[in-house]
Amino acid sequence: MWWCSDQKLSPTEGAEDTEVKSRKRLFLPVLSVLRGGAFVAAVLSSSCGYSLAGRGSFLPAYVKSIGVPTFVNRTTIFNVETMLTEKVRREFNGRGKYTVLPQPTGVDATLIGEVTSIAITPESFAQNQLASRYVITMSARIELRDNHSNSTLWQNPSLVFRENYEATSGTGPLDATAFFGQQTNALDRITTEFARNIVSAILEAF
Repeated sequence: MWWCSDQKLSPTEGAEDTEVKSRKRLFLPVLSVLRGGAFVAAVLSSSCGYSLAGRGSFLPAYVKSIGVPTFVNRTTIFNVETMLTEKVRREFNGRGKYTVLPQPTGVDATLIGEVTSIAITPESFAQNQLASRYVITMSARIELRDNHSNSTLWQNPSLVFRENYEATSGTGPLDATAFFGQQTNALDRITTEFARNIVSAILEAF
C-alpha cells in the first residue's frame, strides 16, 4: 500500500542517521509521482461510454444470426439497393461473428435498410468548365431489430455517407442516373464504402 508523502515523522524516526534520511528524501518524490499516475489511471478507467473503434460491440451476446433482406430503393438509381445489400452482408460475414442470412425471420436480429437519396454535386472543374470532381452523397434509413424482444437494437433514420469522386469522362452530368450510367465504377465504390460504414456504425462502440 502506498503511504502519503506528507506524513509527519515521529520523534523516533527523527533519530535516524543521515543516510537513511537522504534515501527517504529521494524516494518520496518517486512515490508522489506514482501516486499521481495511479490517480490519473483511476480517473481514466472511471470514464464510461468510450472504447476503441473495432474493439467492442453493444449487441447482446445471444445475437448470433442476422437477417439482411434486400434494402428498399427510394432513388432513381437502378440496382443500388441490391449492390448495397450484398455488400452489407459481406461486411457482416467479414467480422466472423455472425451468421448472415437474406431472410428477415428465423434469425436473432433483422437489419432493415432503405436507400433514401443520392445526390451528385460538382466540386471542381476542368479547363473546359466541365466538372472533373464530384461529391457523392448517399443517405439511408437503417434499423436493426431484436426478433426475440421485438425491439430496436440500433437505428439511424438518416445515415449519410459522402465520397469524393474523380470523373473519368468529360460530360459532367449532374443527374445521378446519368452520372452512374457513365461512371460505371462509381456506384460500386460508393456502395462498398457505405456498406462498411453501416456495419461499423452498428457493431463498433466508441
